[in-house]
Amino acid sequence: MVAPGLLQYVVGPTASPQSSAEGLCFSDGRRKVDYVLVFHQRRHGSIRSPASTSVSHDRLSIVSNGNFPPSVGPDVEAERGGGVQGEAANAGEVFMELGCSGGNETTEPADHEMRLIRQEFEANLLEAGLEIERNNEVSLKTHGPCFTRLHAPWPVLCREAEFLKIKVPTKTVRYHLFWFSVHVQRLFVSPFQPKVPHQDHERTKFLSHCFSRDKIHLYNITSKDTFFDNATRGRIVYEILRRTVCVRTCQTIGEVLHEEWARYSAFYKYQPIDLVRKYFGEKIGLYFAWLGVYTQLLVPASIVGIIVFGYGVATVDTNIPSQEMCDESLNFTMCPLCDGACDFWRLSTACGTARASHLFDNPATVFFAIFMSLWAVLFLEHWKRRQISLSFSWDLTGIEEDEEHPRPKYETILLQKRQRKQKNKKKKKKNEVGKLRNLCLAVIEKLTWKDRLPGYFINVSSILFMFGLTFSAVFGVIVYRITVSALMAMSPDPETKSNVRVTVTATAVIINLVVILILDEIYGAVALWLTELEIPKTETNFEERLILKAFLLKFMNAYAPIFYVAFFKGRFAGRPGNYVYVFNDFRMEECAPGGCLIELCIQLSIIMLGKQLIQNNIFEIGIPKLKKLVRAIKDKGSAEEEREEERPPQQWNLDYALAPFEGLTPEYMEMIIQFGFVSLFVASFPLAPLFALLNNVIEIRLDAKKFVTELRRPVAIRAKDIGIWYNILSGMGKFSVIINAFVISFTSDFIPRLVYQYMFSQTGTMHGFIDHTLSYFNVSNFKPGTAPQNSELGDITFCSRYKDYREPPWAPDAYTFSKQYWCVLAARLAFVILFQNLVMFLSLVVAWVIPDVPKTIVEQLKREKKLLVDVFLREEKEKFQLIQNCALLYSWRAVSCIKEPSGVTQPLPAMSEVFRYQETLLLLLPLY
Repeated sequence: MVAPGLLQYVVGPTASPQSSAEGLCFSDGRRKVDYVLVFHQRRHGSIRSPASTSVSHDRLSIVSNGNFPPSVGPDVEAERGGGVQGEAANAGEVFMELGCSGGNETTEPADHEMRLIRQEFEANLLEAGLEIERNNEVSLKTHGPCFTRLHAPWPVLCREAEFLKIKVPTKTVRYHLFWFSVHVQRLFVSPFQPKVPHQDHERTKFLSHCFSRDKIHLYNITSKDTFFDNATRGRIVYEILRRTVCVRTCQTIGEVLHEEWARYSAFYKYQPIDLVRKYFGEKIGLYFAWLGVYTQLLVPASIVGIIVFGYGVATVDTNIPSQEMCDESLNFTMCPLCDGACDFWRLSTACGTARASHLFDNPATVFFAIFMSLWAVLFLEHWKRRQISLSFSWDLTGIEEDEEHPRPKYETILLQKRQRKQKNKKKKKKNEVGKLRNLCLAVIEKLTWKDRLPGYFINVSSILFMFGLTFSAVFGVIVYRITVSALMAMSPDPETKSNVRVTVTATAVIINLVVILILDEIYGAVALWLTELEIPKTETNFEERLILKAFLLKFMNAYAPIFYVAFFKGRFAGRPGNYVYVFNDFRMEECAPGGCLIELCIQLSIIMLGKQLIQNNIFEIGIPKLKKLVRAIKDKGSAEEEREEERPPQQWNLDYALAPFEGLTPEYMEMIIQFGFVSLFVASFPLAPLFALLNNVIEIRLDAKKFVTELRRPVAIRAKDIGIWYNILSGMGKFSVIINAFVISFTSDFIPRLVYQYMFSQTGTMHGFIDHTLSYFNVSNFKPGTAPQNSELGDITFCSRYKDYREPPWAPDAYTFSKQYWCVLAARLAFVILFQNLVMFLSLVVAWVIPDVPKTIVEQLKREKKLLVDVFLREEKEKFQLIQNCALLYSWRAVSCIKEPSGVTQPLPAMSEVFRYQETLLLLLPLY
């Protein structure tokens, strides 16, 4: 049976350019709409049983619009109609069954009971001081959403602001945050500023103090309607509704954001972060501020990456190893790439690969790797300073974290635990002391590790299974590369044979990309499910555990194929005559003649660009549009029935049709994965910062457009920082130092070239390097059936070449690792140690040199404290003077109290009158 009534909390209207200001006020046109409640009147289905015609399932539904997907606060204001027992429903929505106060079984209240519950709930809101307005057709409407508008009057705002310790600006004391030359600002800053109102306010700060009704004469109250901004008003109403965060309902700000921020044509302008914060709250404001800082710092990284790539292009024609590989006169005959079907081949045929490899594998790559490691530290330090500056200007310094309410699912499981304990106890008489003891135990009772043990076990086993699934996908692509390479090598077409490596590498990377995109969606849902099994107590714990699981799974999924190419491919292939086989038939694949770095570059570039283009942009645009279309098709029938009313839709009707907000985790996650592409393997792809910069310029405006026009305005949350994401960024920055050290040392040929030039070269140059890196092999040592049949290069009976440092077949220890191999290995390990320690030391120096708190903020904090002390001292002095004046006035009236000629004595004024004089003077004091 369909539930006829659902009550929801809906965040205030999301502004759009088409909306009018009329929908933001009550019918009198003066009182603002601070919040909107939605009551779902569900249509009855076909009911055959006569006994059930007047009874239906009624549920109380509280929706947080996806900011905390699976839950809301634990206590619901409408519980007064009877006992309430919660059960988790869809993500972002919790249904509360309304039953009788006695017994555990729920009943089915009729429609009029649900209306009474709603009326009692609204009466409680009126008692709390809120003002309510409903449309006239609410009582006549039989199904569909019914909206109730809420307004917080001035006394309620003052009371709650004092309780919440909201900081507000004082009357006249203000000062500039930053000082710029007027000419410099006009030339270099103003052209990039968005055209938003009150732009000067971003550089000017009023002296603020926690609101107090006793000091109301000190505050800059020009209008009671605008003194508390829309975010604060919504937050106060949300607090009255037993929630802990705020919402926003400001149409004008929404229109400005749509015109100056959520447009692709504004890509060159700075973001109006202060306006974003006022409209969406501090948490979302910090996200866009962080994204802006990250994008800005990608500019120098992109410039340096372009210079490094340009150096490789400029020196490719003078690179001696590439020239030797392309020189056909050297006549290097290489061992076959597969058994039986593949022929011997000339090294000069890999000339293109060698030249392309030099573009990314050159001496400038080492410098770029060091630069990017320091860049990551500089980025984090710069963000810390920017974050502290925002916290100061947004009055977030010194805010206390409120104690969070437990999640509904936590309380539901806790209630079930209590009920099980009560059922297990034997029935016996209990005195009042026993009842009190049980009540105290129920209050302090909580879930223990034993209650969470099944969830922990499922978490560990599921994560290990997901890791195995990721490795299986990578192994499957490896098998694909090996088999397709062997099949293409057997082709009689010479053009097909010549393009084996390019074709196999490109198609394998595309398959990897598709698998990554699919597993990403699966891992996101699995991480949410696993986090629910852990039964976190609060939303903060839930969000942190969800982020860690999702990051761990998606990190392994995105980087597993890249780690394989960088550190494992070609290292376990064996040697001619003693190859390693997969399934006893297929040889393990080897690196290209130019090294694995060029394949790592191809793998990284395609996966990075593919994820950014498909997942971050097309999915973000296409999926919301598709969901909106599906909702429109579903609501088409009901819309046609209501079209007879011929009333224009109100703003809250339009906002209710938007998609719910699902949190910032997906937005942060895609940027963190991109940060890994930019920092972890940047030594193999110097152009990665450039492509990340181009993507982020679009991403900022895409996210802005999505938040302003496609999503319901989320509940605004006060946050001092970006939370656990900073720790993840810091860990990835340190991990990138190790990864880049191993990429340069073991994946590229930088160390072998240095060892050859300074230890084995006769002339001290790179001449002869290719011949030095190739070992000899006697063709007669091939295993039976693995040697080429009818070679086109003639009868090669003595030896061929392969890339490795091994003894020649005529040496006493044939095919064992040579002295050169151990020298190169020792140099590689020494370089890793040197690189890590050097970069870590430089990182510590950079972090030490750059202070976390800007000097201007320190000075302004001291100045603000001094100004606050002066203000309070001046206030106390004025109060003392007023009391003295009142005392003098009282004493003057006492002295002048003489008898009239008629004999009537003038009575002395009461002290209450004296205090009334004092209050009058206090009210008149601000006028002077």
